[in-house]
Amino acid sequence: MDQKKIKVGITHGDINGIGYETILKALENAELAEICTPVVYGSAKIAAHYRKLMDLPEVKFTRIAGADQADGDLNYIINVVGEDVMPEPGQVSATSGQAALAALEQAVSDLKQGLIDVLVTCPISKDAIHSDEFNFPGHTEFLEARLGESGDKAMMIMAGERLRVALVTIHEPLASVSADITREKIVDSIQRFAHSLTADFGIHKPRIAVLSLNPHAGDNGVIGKEDSEIVAPAIEEAYKKHVLAFGPYPADGFFGSGAYSKFDGVLAMYHDQGLIPFKLIEGENGINYTAGLKSVRTSPDHGTAFDIAGQGKADPQSLRQAIYTAIDIYRNRRREAEATANPLRRQNFDRGRGND
Repeated sequence: MDQKKIKVGITHGDINGIGYETILKALENAELAEICTPVVYGSAKIAAHYRKLMDLPEVKFTRIAGADQADGDLNYIINVVGEDVMPEPGQVSATSGQAALAALEQAVSDLKQGLIDVLVTCPISKDAIHSDEFNFPGHTEFLEARLGESGDKAMMIMAGERLRVALVTIHEPLASVSADITREKIVDSIQRFAHSLTADFGIHKPRIAVLSLNPHAGDNGVIGKEDSEIVAPAIEEAYKKHVLAFGPYPADGFFGSGAYSKFDGVLAMYHDQGLIPFKLIEGENGINYTAGLKSVRTSPDHGTAFDIAGQGKADPQSLRQAIYTAIDIYRNRRREAEATANPLRRQNFDRGRGND
């Protein structure tokens, strides 16, 4: 398989957060440009501003007008905001939200056209970016709307070295979660999670643990009937469809006992049930991956961190890991596509050789 350099688009996220600090720190390692071609969607002026503000080592950017011009062992930057736009570290503003959206729109357009191979997004402020142009709970839903084809469904997967967590519901208010949990939705989530673990992460016949909705898995209906009437039957149905799914497991005991280490993936019912233990276990090694789409997108597993923006305290490890993971998934998908392409023709070819 061709090991071409993968072109990685990186959006600057909210310009008042830690996006530029993590980008500059991640790209100061020259080895990164040796394995991929980074293309930052942002502002050379803002990047220089943050470098000087925090006295960071210089990262040389080559300014280009479009991603098609990126080629070689260099760091590239495409200006997507006006020269008059400057950051206000730690502040929530409409200007920073518009700058984040401008980077995202351009990068997604280039991704759809094949001008970049994968997308890595720095954190946005949902408060700042929310507008008539961005009326979504987060990146995941936006990307599904922009990149989804023929019924594609985006799935949020948090991935690290020891744990991978997927969600049945993503950015739903807690009061709405129970009504949004259905047998069909859980079965679909289990199947899509299993497919991603195989095609994107290269795991053959993945074992998936499914968490319960209620404490103690409902205690046989004493603390809610959803687990016995909805979750457990969904797991049974998925298992009959040849997915190795098990549960439902009460979340507290499951993570507290370390049982997660026996599984390739964990399916949580709602956002905080899965993400709180994930971030505690994986720390800066964790990343967010949007599965279920034709395109590959990852991001760090942290937010804008306005409280430390511009102070030189941000850790670039999650962004760096997001870049590496995007590259790995892109290559895994290509291997999977090649391995499963034209199976009948390959089978006939093998039979022909046996008759020689």
